[in-house]
Amino acid sequence: MGRIATAAIVSLWVIPVSVLVNRIVPDTYMDEIFHIPQAQKYCNGDFMSWDPMITTPPGLYYLSLVHVAALLPSKYVLQLASSFPEACSTAVLRSVNGVLAVLCSIIVYEIITHLRPALDDRKATLFAAVLALYPVHWFFTFLYYTDVASLTAVLAMYLACLKKKYLFSALLGAMAVVIRQTNIIWMLFVACSGVIDITMAHQKDSVEVDDSKASNKGTNLSALNTSVNVSSNLKRRKSRGNSKANQHIFYPSNASSASPTLGLLHEIQAIVLSSWRIKWELLVSFSPFFFVLLAFVAFLLWNGSVVLGAKEAHAVSPHFAQIMYFSIVSTLFAAPLHFTIGHALDLFQSFWKNRLLGFLLLFLASIASLLSVHFFSIAHPYLLADNRHYTFYLWRKIIIFHWSMKYLLVPFYVYSWFSIFRLLGKTRMRIWTLVYFFATSAVLIPAPLIEFRYYTIPFYFFILHTSINDSQSWLLIGILYTVLNAFTMTMFLFRPFHWDHEPGVQRFIW
Repeated sequence: MGRIATAAIVSLWVIPVSVLVNRIVPDTYMDEIFHIPQAQKYCNGDFMSWDPMITTPPGLYYLSLVHVAALLPSKYVLQLASSFPEACSTAVLRSVNGVLAVLCSIIVYEIITHLRPALDDRKATLFAAVLALYPVHWFFTFLYYTDVASLTAVLAMYLACLKKKYLFSALLGAMAVVIRQTNIIWMLFVACSGVIDITMAHQKDSVEVDDSKASNKGTNLSALNTSVNVSSNLKRRKSRGNSKANQHIFYPSNASSASPTLGLLHEIQAIVLSSWRIKWELLVSFSPFFFVLLAFVAFLLWNGSVVLGAKEAHAVSPHFAQIMYFSIVSTLFAAPLHFTIGHALDLFQSFWKNRLLGFLLLFLASIASLLSVHFFSIAHPYLLADNRHYTFYLWRKIIIFHWSMKYLLVPFYVYSWFSIFRLLGKTRMRIWTLVYFFATSAVLIPAPLIEFRYYTIPFYFFILHTSINDSQSWLLIGILYTVLNAFTMTMFLFRPFHWDHEPGVQRFIW
């Protein structure tokens, strides 16, 4: 029931807004001038031509072919060659993302109920619907970009891994990579998350078995009764273990009350030891991910770069300031979770429990942030020249408004990351949070261009693993998203402008 309700709610705004966008902006816009003609070539059966300005693989175009075939099944069978070019209009191709947005909301609902099985359907539906309103994801639902397809494929891969369908998860990971190359990092993150969960579940089972044996030795029951009890206990543990392991959520152990560093080292040691004991099981389960990784390495050797086209404009750069921008953007998009008195006090208390280490980490994080914004803050030519993007104005009006501004923002960057870590630390192990940070850094640091679209997937992984269950916070987030969406769509549709040096209508976009 929750899945149907979620799909219905999301469809309530996907359909009318799609109609409105296609009526006011019927022609291709921005990156659509590359993607839509390329997809139409595929519709014409021309799979050999490629626009050198397109940087991502053709995964979205293949999904579009499936979408068009599903829309016109009879024509697809009887008149393949003639029907496809007619059906692959701008509006139809844009509708691919509308369908994927609804599917993505269902996947988000499934992940929420999997991670929080105690949550009732009404709240899970509310959370999924609110996340479908996430402004950047919501906006590009109505244009022919790769972002919605990329997010949907990555989250579907994660859901399959949570359900221990590792082969299917790796296949979805391959599809995600074919949609956008950087998703190879998220595939590795999902695989690491699966390894962490399965090894810790195995360790828990081992501890329970040892405790059961020790308890049984201390009883005065007969050998027969002891055998029966152990057998029944093992059966109950197996059943309970399957359900708990499938939840894939582990709350911090007592080690969390001690030094965070010792707690992290303890987790790493536990995972290494448990992984070695079940190494063959892990090898069999996660080998499909390894084969996808090998295929990606072969692609890199063949292509000579991560991106397909426009390689000069997307060269890998050490853009460490990017993870600073991501932290503050993510906290602002989830402001009701981060900027409350209760959360600030909780964050302060977590530092105060381990004052020496806490303030040392705070000092090191501040130094790292200052070095990042001073030496590794990149102003890409696209950022400086294209006033259609909101990042153009944020860069000019805030970050470089005064030479001191980028340094004055450092405390906000640091607070944002520690706030993210604190919220994740309530539901996930420290090693999981560390892997998440590394994955986010690996995706964002090499990207020279500041794009809100790059932050979508790491934001979803963060927000899905928070422990905030009160409806009030989610309603506030939903109101925030609705206001932002109304503003950005109004600016896009009804505030066009013109450039003196280039013909055509220009519109504001994320």
